[in-house]
Amino acid sequence: QLQLAESGGGLVQPGGSLRLSCEASGFRLIGYNIGWFRQAPGKDHEGVSCISNGGGVTNYADSVQGRFTISRDNAKNTVYLQMNSLKPEDSAVYYCRQVGSVGGECRMGLRFGSWGQGTQVTVSS
Repeated sequence: QLQLAESGGGLVQPGGSLRLSCEASGFRLIGYNIGWFRQAPGKDHEGVSCISNGGGVTNYADSVQGRFTISRDNAKNTVYLQMNSLKPEDSAVYYCRQVGSVGGECRMGLRFGSWGQGTQVTVSS
């Protein structure tokens, strides 16, 4: 099971930005598709975005399309989620996780491993 650690969350005002990091430990991240997910209180986990192992293919949930950008730096063994124009409804605990792929395209619905600690994002004035 891959060991991934999320960080970078915090409190931000509506319209603000945050960058989350997902760092792998004990293994090389290259070769793995990675997804970002979130869970708001009382709700199920929601897929936010994913990136293919080479970084050439990304997918986004409709709710974050155009505001969030996923990227990866395999040399730093880290996947990032840049979140701009944040809204109160983006408030949640954010997690990263290995995901599968179909035809070279990452799929947030294909999850491997288990949920980590996550990082809390709160968007509030």
